[in-house]
Amino acid sequence: MATSSFNTLLDHRRQFLGFVQRRVPDPAIAEDILQAAYLRALEREGELDSHESIVGWFYRVLRNAVIDQYRRRTTEDQAIEKWGKELEGQTVPPPEMKREVCACLSRVLDTIHPNYAELLRTVDLGEQPLQEFATQQNISPANAAVRAHRARTALRKHLIETCGICAEHACVECTCRS
Repeated sequence: MATSSFNTLLDHRRQFLGFVQRRVPDPAIAEDILQAAYLRALEREGELDSHESIVGWFYRVLRNAVIDQYRRRTTEDQAIEKWGKELEGQTVPPPEMKREVCACLSRVLDTIHPNYAELLRTVDLGEQPLQEFATQQNISPANAAVRAHRARTALRKHLIETCGICAEHACVECTCRS
């Protein structure tokens, strides 16, 4: 792709972004799609038919990128929905396990994103079903499952940073004094 062709694409950036934003509700995802399409245009240098408009070709690239985004999202949503249903069937740990949880857990919960901490306190520590939490927060069960996964990942990362080796072994009989 010649420099002038790519400059033409850059000159139409506002129109391209508007095209994507009308099809994708999240502005950040729309921007990501546009940036990825620009990269694809650079990678596909020379594949453009000389009789085809660079702008028309790029709109086709954007349309396909939006379709791919929805396909990925549908696949992810289905996987998350399945995972959420699997989580609903999990059993609650016995009360004696609560006594064995690392004493610094509360302090570490305060260091992660407040939405994550709230979910962990409510669902994992408070034993509220994830579905009920989703309803209470006015979010979809799939969104709640994603949030739970991210919250647990963040908590694990912070526990390992805070407690070191004992966190890698489930904080049973924690000896950290941080």
